[in-house]
Amino acid sequence: MPILNRAAEMQQEVAGWRQHLHSIPELNFDLPQTSAFVAEKLKEFGCDEVATGLAKTGVVAMIKGRLGDGATIGLRADMDALPIVETTARAYQSQSPGKMHACGHDGHTAMLLGAAKYLAETRNFAGSVALIFQPAEEGGGGGNVMVKEGMMERFGIEKVFGMHNMPGLPVGQFAIRPGPIMAATAEFTIGIKGKGGHAAMPHGTVDPIVIGSQIVVALQTIASRNADPVEALVVSVTKFHAGDAYNVIPETAEIAGTVRTLKKEMAEMARRRLHAVCEGIAAAHGATVTINYDANYPVTFNHAEETVFAGDIAAVIAGDNRVHRAMPPVMGGEDFSYMLEARPGAFIFIGNGDTAGLHHPAYDFNDEVISHGVSYWVRLTETALAA
Repeated sequence: MPILNRAAEMQQEVAGWRQHLHSIPELNFDLPQTSAFVAEKLKEFGCDEVATGLAKTGVVAMIKGRLGDGATIGLRADMDALPIVETTARAYQSQSPGKMHACGHDGHTAMLLGAAKYLAETRNFAGSVALIFQPAEEGGGGGNVMVKEGMMERFGIEKVFGMHNMPGLPVGQFAIRPGPIMAATAEFTIGIKGKGGHAAMPHGTVDPIVIGSQIVVALQTIASRNADPVEALVVSVTKFHAGDAYNVIPETAEIAGTVRTLKKEMAEMARRRLHAVCEGIAAAHGATVTINYDANYPVTFNHAEETVFAGDIAAVIAGDNRVHRAMPPVMGGEDFSYMLEARPGAFIFIGNGDTAGLHHPAYDFNDEVISHGVSYWVRLTETALAA
C-alpha cells in the first residue's frame, strides 16, 4: 500500500509546522520555543500523556491504541539545529543569526508530529506508542541523557525506531542495513608546547608549528598504514591554531579533530596510535604534548530482526525496489545509538532528493518527503502493534 491518503492530505499543514520550526532554530539542550511548540501540538492532538522536561527540553507523548493491551514501541525525532549561518534565502529562513536547521531535524520533528496527529485520531493498534522528541543530537548526547534518566523504563518502551533524511537519495526511497549503519565518534585536542622566539632565529626555538605540521601528516598513517584496508576508519584534523605575528615563532600550538570508526577495536587502535604518534614526534623535537581524547557517540547498530521489519514497512510505502536494504555505512555519528544500545530497534534513512548536503548553509529539508515519512511512522506503528 503506498502513501496514506490522510498523510497526503496533511502535507501542507505539516509543512507549515516544519517551516515554522525552521525559522526558530535552537541549539543543543536550549530548545524552549521548539519544545513548547511540540508539546502544544501533542496536547492539541489529544495524546494520552505529554511529558516535558526530559533531558531539559525533551518531550515524550504517549498514545494508547483502541484495540486493547499490547506492547509499547518508541518512535524518535531530534529537534536541535546547528551553529551555521543560513544562505537559503527562503521566506521561512532562520530568524536567529548564526543558527539554522542544516540537518533536517525540523523535518524529522514535523513528520513525527504528523504521525502523532494521525495516530491520536485513529488509534488503530493495540498497546501504546511513545513519541520521543529529543534535544541535543548535534554533539550534546541528548539521547544518552534521556536513556540515563530512565525514559525506556518510565514509558515501558520495548523497541525503538529512528529515521533521518538523506540528501542524494531520491524522494520516496529508503535506505537501511543491519549491523553498523553509522559510526562511533571521538574528538581529540592536541596541545604542543615548544620554545618560542624570533622568526629570524629559528635555531634558538622549538617550533610548535613545524612539529604540529608533522603530526598532522603522520596522523594520516593511522588509517592508511595501521588499519586493515577493508575496515572503516577516518582520522580528520579540523583545527590548527598557532601564533599571532609574522615575526614570532609561538610557544604553543593546538590541533583538534575527529576519529570515526565502525568497530570498538578500531577505535581503540586509533586512540593508541594517535597518542604514540604525537608523543613520538614531540619528543624527537624536544617539545611536550598534552592530548585530550574524548570518545563520544557509540556505533549506531541496527538489530537484525527490527531492520528487516523496518525495511518491510518502507517497502509497503515505497515498493520493494525503492528500499535499499544493504546501504553502505555512513561515517557520521548519531546519538540514537544510545537508544539502540538500550533497546532493540532500527534506524532508517529517507530520501531528501537532490538537495544541498547535511550541515551545509544552503541545505533545506524537502517538504515533499513529509507524506512518505508520516506514512512510514503510521504503518510501522499499526503493524508492530497489530491486535
